Amino acid sequence: MSIPPDDPEHDEEALFRREMAAATRHHHDKAEPYRKRRAPFPLPPRPEVTDEPVQNGFTEMNIETPEELMFMRPGVQKRLFQELRRGHLPPQESLDLHGLRVAEARAVLADFLTYARHHRLRVIHIIHGKGFGSEHRQPVLKQKVNQWLQQRDEVLAFCAAPGFDGGTGAAYVLLSRKGNR
Repeated sequence: MSIPPDDPEHDEEALFRREMAAATRHHHDKAEPYRKRRAPFPLPPRPEVTDEPVQNGFTEMNIETPEELMFMRPGVQKRLFQELRRGHLPPQESLDLHGLRVAEARAVLADFLTYARHHRLRVIHIIHGKGFGSEHRQPVLKQKVNQWLQQRDEVLAFCAAPGFDGGTGAAYVLLSRKGNR
């Protein structure tokens, strides 16, 4: 004898509830499952000081920024650059620019490069982020870091950090040890 599809006994939800009626509900004290985070409250815009064409040794330029940063000056050995990209040259110091405005990041980066040059560091790590928290979800600091690093003579090469150290949200920078101490 066949049960018609519109019969209440054929309803899957009713069948499930009837079968589970004797089951004991399990209560746990574990954390709730992942929930998408809300965007942070937008900060009021701060006035940027851009009256001068050069600030902290950086000039504003219009350079297109690819997903994965990569820059190498002529004369840098390809094998050395590959070692940098693979993470075989561990960074000696790290700088996190998350949450900074462009003017603040510019000043902090200039100071950090001066510090690195003074201490004759060979490889540094700069975390610029992926831009998910910015107004248009574009990597503003990543674009600026790409521009600024290319303008400094002590920067021989830079590339996106390996995945274990920030991936496309960070950069490994190879510095020249020549210069002031």
